[in-house]
Amino acid sequence: MSTENPNQIPKVALVGRTNVGKSTLFNKLIEEQRSLVSDVAGTTRDRFEADCIWRGQVIRLIDTGGLDVDTKQEIERGVVEQTEFAIKEAEVVCFLVDVTVGPTTDDYLIAKRLFASKKPVIVVGNKADTPALRASVDGEMWNSWPLMRPLAVSAARGIAAGDLLDEVYKELIKAGTPPTDVTTVIPMQVAVLGEPNVGKSTLLNAVLGEKRFIASSLAHTTRQPNEVSVKIGKQNYVFVDTAGIRRQARRLQTGSFLEKHGVKQTVELLKKVNVVLFVLDISQKIDVQNKRLAGLIAEHGTSVVIIANKWDLIPDKDTTTILKYEEYIRAHLPQINYAPILFISSLTGQRVPDIMKKISSVFSSRFTQLLDTECKEFISKCIARHKPSKNKGTWHPNITEFVQTTINPPRYRLTINAPREDALADSYVKFLERQMREQFNFIGTPINVRVVAVQRKHGEARTPLMRKNKKMSGRHN
Repeated sequence: MSTENPNQIPKVALVGRTNVGKSTLFNKLIEEQRSLVSDVAGTTRDRFEADCIWRGQVIRLIDTGGLDVDTKQEIERGVVEQTEFAIKEAEVVCFLVDVTVGPTTDDYLIAKRLFASKKPVIVVGNKADTPALRASVDGEMWNSWPLMRPLAVSAARGIAAGDLLDEVYKELIKAGTPPTDVTTVIPMQVAVLGEPNVGKSTLLNAVLGEKRFIASSLAHTTRQPNEVSVKIGKQNYVFVDTAGIRRQARRLQTGSFLEKHGVKQTVELLKKVNVVLFVLDISQKIDVQNKRLAGLIAEHGTSVVIIANKWDLIPDKDTTTILKYEEYIRAHLPQINYAPILFISSLTGQRVPDIMKKISSVFSSRFTQLLDTECKEFISKCIARHKPSKNKGTWHPNITEFVQTTINPPRYRLTINAPREDALADSYVKFLERQMREQFNFIGTPINVRVVAVQRKHGEARTPLMRKNKKMSGRHN
């Protein structure tokens, strides 16, 4: 991930002796294969930097080489120099040790060096792949340790990675250099989508406070996506005005080559942008094409704000008018029922200032991150409230795991003990999505829950969650 203001992001250095898993942890935290990982000691020689997003905030991680190399060689001296430079510029240092071998002489020497640096240090006990190894950090071998007891993690399996980041964030806040909000770091890609002549260009001009896009009463004034980069406050935006999309039959009968090409570009754009402003002419009925556009938005996993434009044309409004129109929109656009609705007039400026606030809220919700413990607590409560319901066949599915796999947008993996994914009713997945929206911050953002079927073999031990399911549902399994 690239950023335009790298100096404002606090830095966190990963240090330690060779082959303790620094690069593996680095790759796990940034969620991509950036550093070379191998069992050969000294694989990492230079320092690598990349941004890590956690709970909607950003830190910059620095991966370093081992501090226990033989400094008689010129290359090894360079490795140590690079690592010491990383420690110097970092606000917090994560010192990795290997819990499978315990503290070594080199670990003690590095600990003394870090203690002398007077930087906040979090000791990370890596390779804690089993419960016994995770418990070992409280054992006698670490009693004489000069720094804090290690926080047990498994970089290879991702165990306790979120706990580590929470501790890093606490130390950064104590140091007066808190993590940077993601909305001030990543440029927001915002596309304006809708049928022809609903006021997309006029809306963008009103939002930007200047005539950056051609607007007229003639349909298809905008022939292809047209983007502009702006900075409002601390946030960078890329706004894209798109061509109005008509029904395919009408495009084939009367549409020009430019219109058809612009529509194709608009569909491709949905794969790239973060947020869509879906503009409706609220003075007109919601037609089939609006429903198709809503389906396209949902299909591409784009966050969305529904802009009910031309509110000034609605006559005889009272205190209940907005509620009635909101119910009407929800009923006709169920595919994006998670989208907030703003009733505005781009012509008069009514509620236009609210659009920027809503974009920021929706964008932030794309980066909502839940800990594994939060996911487990959530799914347990859902099962207690409503046991999993079967779909096809006679097999009653048990939920064995529920974890978050990605952000931007949030995606989750729901593992069931069943021979096939469709053993679990779609209605139950929708129930989980509704519960997540009620409990967590997912404003205007789709939630993708992927069901994975893993059938338990005869005699295989049950997980604690599976045992709890059986106790509650009795006849399941």
